[in-house]
Amino acid sequence: MALTLADVDKIARLSRLSLTAAEKDKSLAELNAIFALVEKMQTVDTEGIAPMAHPHEVALRLRDDAVTESDRAAEYQAVAPEVRNRLYIVPQVIEE
Repeated sequence: MALTLADVDKIARLSRLSLTAAEKDKSLAELNAIFALVEKMQTVDTEGIAPMAHPHEVALRLRDDAVTESDRAAEYQAVAPEVRNRLYIVPQVIEE
């Protein structure tokens, strides 16, 4: 898939970019190089290869799921102007 200068103009307009003619030519060449690389990558046979979540074999370090802090919600909410059911009540800012 090769782009044209018209495509670059459209992309620039949608991106709200003002490009010079030289920048458009450079962008066209770079974008076409990217698309050429993608097309080349799509020709690689991946039959029988399982998808990977990470390119390296990584084991996540896990820790015990334990409570490490006390519940201080009441202390934090004591300074709030209004609290109901442990929720901060604020003035309505959007009219219905």
